[in-house]
Amino acid sequence: MGYSGARGGLEAILAAEDLVRRARDHAPAPWASTTQITARFRLAVDRVMGEAGLYDEAVAADAFRQAEGDTLEAAHLVRAHRSTLPRLARSEPVDPDEMVVLRRIVPAHRTPDGPQLLGRTTDYTGRLLERPAGPPAAAAGTNGHAPAAPRTDTERTPRRFSALLRELDLLVDHRGESADAEPFDLTRRAPRPPAPRSAVLASMARAETGALVGLWYRSILGPDGDIHEVTLGEVRHGRLPLRVRHPHTGGTVRVGTFRVTETEAIEDLDGPDEDRSRFDLGYGLCFGHNERKSIAMANLDIACRRFGRDGPLEQLLLLTVDGLDSGGFLEHLKLPHYVTFRSMVDRKQAVRAAGPGAARAVDTREKDCR
Repeated sequence: MGYSGARGGLEAILAAEDLVRRARDHAPAPWASTTQITARFRLAVDRVMGEAGLYDEAVAADAFRQAEGDTLEAAHLVRAHRSTLPRLARSEPVDPDEMVVLRRIVPAHRTPDGPQLLGRTTDYTGRLLERPAGPPAAAAGTNGHAPAAPRTDTERTPRRFSALLRELDLLVDHRGESADAEPFDLTRRAPRPPAPRSAVLASMARAETGALVGLWYRSILGPDGDIHEVTLGEVRHGRLPLRVRHPHTGGTVRVGTFRVTETEAIEDLDGPDEDRSRFDLGYGLCFGHNERKSIAMANLDIACRRFGRDGPLEQLLLLTVDGLDSGGFLEHLKLPHYVTFRSMVDRKQAVRAAGPGAARAVDTREKDCR
């Protein structure tokens, strides 16, 4: 409501919102339904769920529609909606090995234990734009072929590639190190460095995807622009069970499933104080199907461990990759800043009126204050 003090005030705000509704209601095509959005824009819906921190496809689809395709605004709407919901139960920890795999690729090995499941992806197709020539045929698939029958053998729980590396004694084992006694809850308090690993991973899981990928890319670029070697052990997309503790019996009850993307990244250790006979493993997991985010997470997880959780990278991950924080600050720049800017103009004019020496005197006083 920052424009309420500007000319027009509340009437101008309501008129601006009415323009959005009128343009939406009088569009040449009908408003897409929630089912259509979840089916046709699944990756956008998954991204909204991840950045909002709430797994609910229908809510994310409604927010995506209301935001007119702006994923950051949609995530903002979902977070606001989540803040109104009661906390009925707390989910139990889940073992990622329980995942029912829908997609699994192992770039580090040609024939890993279990199948390579390419799943639903366009990673290997040419980037050629397909323009609709007419109404699609009901039974036609890609390139005019009938759609294949659904595969039943894709729902598997294959052995992890990292298990093979552990058997060969090629991985640094961090499992004996002290873990977080309790996972850090970002929805209750803001993380500040130094922070436990669970806080860093949770911040990345809820981060704006583009910001996280950009930070990851910068972290692997050397000073000469060369890219440091990066190897992915495994990338998975699948379903995990959601369990809660029954309030009366105290037993664990399965109440549903949720989809996640998981990545294990392999790092070649070459530091002076590192075990050069082994690799290190980074981990990333986020809501929905978002391989870019989980890959960036896994590699940044290793970077935090190797270069210190107290360093500038951890600070950046905790404080700068949340899209609502950064986007909100950017958006507020569009609100009126008349008084602030007028005071800046007055200072400039006062310095100019006082002569050339006044500016140098102001600079000297500011330096002394620092």
